[in-house]
Amino acid sequence: MVGKHELEAGPPAAKRLKVHDVALREKSEADQEQIVGITAFVSPSTPGFRSIVKQRYTDFLVNEITPDGKVAHLEEAPEAKRRSDDQIQARPPAQENASAANGDAESGWQTNGSKEMGIATSNGHTSMSDEPSQVVIPDLSDENKATLDEIFGEQTTARIQDLYASVLKRPQKKPRDHGTVRSPIIAEKHKRTQAHVAVRQIFDSKLQTETLQDEAGVIAIKAAPPKGGNTKSRGQPSSGDGSFAKGKMGWHDLGGEYLHFTLYKENKDTMEVLYFIASQLKIPVKNFQFAGTKDRRGVTVQRVAVYRVHADRIANLNRHAKGWVASSFAYERYGLELGELTGNEFTLTLRDCHFDGEEGLDNHGRLVLARKIVSAATDSFKTQGFLNYYGLQRFGTYSTGTHITGMKMLQNDLEGAINCILSYSSTCLPENVRQDGSSRVPQDDITRADAIRNWRQSGAVGYLPRRFSAEQTIMQYLSKKEKKTGRLIQAQDWQGALMTLQRNLRMMYIHAYQSLVWNTAVDKRWELFGDKVIEGDLVVVGEKDGDIAPITEEVDEDGEVIVRPAEDDQAHWSEDAHTRARPLSKEEAASGKYDIFDIVLPLPGFDVIYPHNAIGKFYEEFMGSEAGGSLDPHNMRRSWKEASLFGGYRKIMARPLNGATAEVKEYVSENEQLVQTDLEKLKKTTDAADDVDARVIENSRDGETMDKRIAVVLKFQLGSSQYATMAIRELTKGGATAYKPDFSTTR
Repeated sequence: MVGKHELEAGPPAAKRLKVHDVALREKSEADQEQIVGITAFVSPSTPGFRSIVKQRYTDFLVNEITPDGKVAHLEEAPEAKRRSDDQIQARPPAQENASAANGDAESGWQTNGSKEMGIATSNGHTSMSDEPSQVVIPDLSDENKATLDEIFGEQTTARIQDLYASVLKRPQKKPRDHGTVRSPIIAEKHKRTQAHVAVRQIFDSKLQTETLQDEAGVIAIKAAPPKGGNTKSRGQPSSGDGSFAKGKMGWHDLGGEYLHFTLYKENKDTMEVLYFIASQLKIPVKNFQFAGTKDRRGVTVQRVAVYRVHADRIANLNRHAKGWVASSFAYERYGLELGELTGNEFTLTLRDCHFDGEEGLDNHGRLVLARKIVSAATDSFKTQGFLNYYGLQRFGTYSTGTHITGMKMLQNDLEGAINCILSYSSTCLPENVRQDGSSRVPQDDITRADAIRNWRQSGAVGYLPRRFSAEQTIMQYLSKKEKKTGRLIQAQDWQGALMTLQRNLRMMYIHAYQSLVWNTAVDKRWELFGDKVIEGDLVVVGEKDGDIAPITEEVDEDGEVIVRPAEDDQAHWSEDAHTRARPLSKEEAASGKYDIFDIVLPLPGFDVIYPHNAIGKFYEEFMGSEAGGSLDPHNMRRSWKEASLFGGYRKIMARPLNGATAEVKEYVSENEQLVQTDLEKLKKTTDAADDVDARVIENSRDGETMDKRIAVVLKFQLGSSQYATMAIRELTKGGATAYKPDFSTTR
């Protein structure tokens, strides 16, 4: 354990960190960015502007985009009467095996004639024989047929329809007896993802798909196994309430064992809401699944899945919900996995905007100038994109960044890693904080610093806010004593202390180091070559026609592309084994087939290749330097499994998925809301204060001379591995500043 003789505000003198020891929280945002390799702009000559981000949590709206491209929205007001299970993908048991022929509008099928399913017998009962059922085979809707034709081609689509008809007519046949349809080679990964999603949804999960390992890019479509078998569902928790009240339908009758629903939340963490729901339902929170966590300070909408819970149990909690709503319930055969999303749609309000050249202009003049600058910045953002840096949230804020902790772990300096986690700035100690209520240091930070200082001096573990569970867990572990003698028994078990942390937190530190190296390499490449594609640049195998080897992306809880430390951690929905990259030849680089948006750089690991050009050499130079931890990029295996990562690849550039829009607005009050949330759109209401502000502006005789402020409302979509903060940074040229509320030491 770190003893009394050591310095109060940090690690022992022999292990004192250098430039990174300065608290990130004490530096300006630009300084923080420079420390972690964020320095360049794609179009530095395009003017930006200064603004404040997230002044109100309603200034940050995030809607998840599902793999099929649909933007998740709150579609039902909480007051609306919830549909019964009969109306949520429920179907009579006799019709289970041919439910799609019921003309379900959601499935996109259209039927003509009877909806009766099953096998007609002389006595009018249904038979479970293997004879062909007298069913009406539904026709594909025009929209669904067009989707399948675009993915597979008309010939393969027709064969898939025949396969589906066979499944409906002979539901009792073994899946393999229906045969298999093989697609043509589909080289593009996103198109293969669309294929998997489309077949599952359009054919009501009666058909299943898989990418063939021995025929890269080819998808096999076959009959799905019948529901209710002995095979455990993927991602299925080990326990669940499978009982039903008398008269209730079984899980396979409802549509599946997983209840999917839309979670709308305001100013709350995803896990905060799920912990509450789990506690009310008395089920483990691990039974919930989601594609990605969402920011606390914002209004977010995402899909969530939970194992074996009826919709009415969650819907009834809406009456007690504070800051969240659950709606749009549907039963599915499968749950959700981290990263199972296309990306997110952002609607961001940047407030108190200022522009170069606005001095001396009246309100109208400022508005004209603002529209001109914002329009040019948005056009550049849409076409030229932004450098796909890992944002500051990747690196933490307390004393030493998380990347330094990760560096220590990779150096096998586990004691140093512990000291990094338990470091703090002396400016956060109670005696160094103004006591007149004017301090901007959050009370939680003061409590944290004081508790760690006291533990270093006395060994006593005091109170820490729940959000600092990592620090408390480590201190408790290192302070454990033998009951009889009072002797510390694991005071130097640094690896044991780290293992007490949640696994995703341990991995976060190493991922942060990878992110530092990646950011720094991107900076160097942009400095040397800009947006020019050069010989030796890396591209992902499988993304362009002619490259047919498999690719995939693995993502962490933040939607970041990584490679996990264990092969068995592969997400079920990822269709292939690993992302692979290859260097471009001189001829390929000059061919025009590839542009800067195709180029990737590796995150350090033992299963990646490095660029076959000057940037590959730069990895060796930077990682081998003191700033890079004196590490060897070609020797990344470690005896401790969790510090031994495969590596991964990340696109160096990104741009909005479907363009971007920007609207310049005037406002007066800081509390004036400038966009409507999904919930407000449903309720058709806005804050009363907003109405008053609007009337004041409209009715005031001095309206034209009032001190109006300017806001910019941005709307764009980003892929799952891209940071909105980095997009805003490019658009504003670093002029956007995160809102910092005034904290009180007595808060």
